[in-house]
Amino acid sequence: MAWLIDSGLAKKVCRISKPGIPLKGYEDFNAFKLFINDVGLLSAMIDIDMKILLEGNKMFTEFEGALTEQYVLQQLESSGDEGVYYWSAEKSKSEIDFVVQNSNSIFAIEVQAEENLQAKSLKAFYIKFPGINAIRSSMSNFRKEEWLINLPLYAIHKIGDL
Repeated sequence: MAWLIDSGLAKKVCRISKPGIPLKGYEDFNAFKLFINDVGLLSAMIDIDMKILLEGNKMFTEFEGALTEQYVLQQLESSGDEGVYYWSAEKSKSEIDFVVQNSNSIFAIEVQAEENLQAKSLKAFYIKFPGINAIRSSMSNFRKEEWLINLPLYAIHKIGDL
């Protein structure tokens, strides 16, 4: 695993205990998710038929959103955020797919395949940690709601501009 990470083929995304600044200070090295660094490589590794990729939206709904999360991570990494993490509750199934810091702002990002607009974990996280910026990224159009911003998947790299 260390070789894959050091060679740039995989990305280790560590869990944080809470969304404090700096996020790196709350990193839990014992809990992490491992991602391939490229959605194309992941697709090739799992033998996805090219027709699925060419059909557009269907790519993001396969495998319960694994490709969608992979895509979002790739975009966050390329946008130069100060580190990408995730959060999960100790004794609950609640999880935030990605948490990033941009200057003095924390962004909690819930990734949804298709236009699924439920964000139960994100709402609970927002209530538990007021002051964070709640982002739901999906195939749905941009819209600002009372407590969150829906950012289309294609625009996820624009988080720093919000």
